[in-house]
Amino acid sequence: MAQLIKLQDYVSRYEQNIVLYPSRFVRLKKQQWIGLKKAFETKDRSLFYMENEREEDWMIESPSFLERVKKTILNRNKMEEAELTNEKEREEKEEVEELNFDYDAKKYSHPKTLDELKQQFLNQLFEFQLKWASSTLTEISKVTKTLYYDDLLKYYLQRFPDTFLVLYQPLFQLKNAPVELDTIIITPTDIWCIHVLEAENSAVFVGSNEKFWVKKKRDKEKKILSPVISINRTETIVKSILDKYDITLPVHKVILTRNGYVDFPSAPYDLKVIEKRNYEEWFHKMRSHHSPIKAIQLKAAESLLHYGLTNSKRRYEWDTEET
Repeated sequence: MAQLIKLQDYVSRYEQNIVLYPSRFVRLKKQQWIGLKKAFETKDRSLFYMENEREEDWMIESPSFLERVKKTILNRNKMEEAELTNEKEREEKEEVEELNFDYDAKKYSHPKTLDELKQQFLNQLFEFQLKWASSTLTEISKVTKTLYYDDLLKYYLQRFPDTFLVLYQPLFQLKNAPVELDTIIITPTDIWCIHVLEAENSAVFVGSNEKFWVKKKRDKEKKILSPVISINRTETIVKSILDKYDITLPVHKVILTRNGYVDFPSAPYDLKVIEKRNYEEWFHKMRSHHSPIKAIQLKAAESLLHYGLTNSKRRYEWDTEET
């Protein structure tokens, strides 16, 4: 599952420490999934028992995995609470609590297969990522509800590897003016600037070097603003920031339509057009990326986040503690 390091103009934990959070996320996800998978395979009734199921169908002899984990966490929290003697330690404890991710089986019906469980896990992890991408210990941004149902955002996060760092529809502050960019994905080896064209299934986008393109579906035509304008702007800004920080990573610009076609004979040589006919090949190539997170990747992410526009407010609980 790719990591959401910047969401529009929301405050992000990754802006605070780009070195710490990517590895922490990967470790947290792995630990949670191993425990959840074990509970499913051993039919741990404390996690998956439903009212309409017979208890004897989930017989186990030892305390459940979740019960043991909860007991361990409870004991650890009690010990930590007793050891907190100053403000710095209190803040560290609150930060740990903020980073906890606990799968809640009550949100779903009992999964019948491991694949169904995995999707439920990814859906909750998606919500957890929105939290990381919209809050820190002291600051918070209000998340638009529609983002929780944004299929394109879920696509970027749930279909690509953990080592991919995503800036989704980011707003950058450049020369005292906000600029909205296309989605940027930073992989361990390169950077992808992606503009998505989503329309009716099998729609055809007729491209040109003019300001407007034409979208065709059956006998209907509609003018749309050329996506080349937006993707060129995104690429130019990304490259200029990388150059400023002496970061050398290939930057690709992509016009992507997963369910349609693009007819653009005069496409520039440096523009990748990914549509229904070549989408699967590109998608599988992206998913098969097995390189670990690299230092230059984190440096690139940090440089781009430096220009990210952030609108947030101080958390209420912190303000009340100071008064």
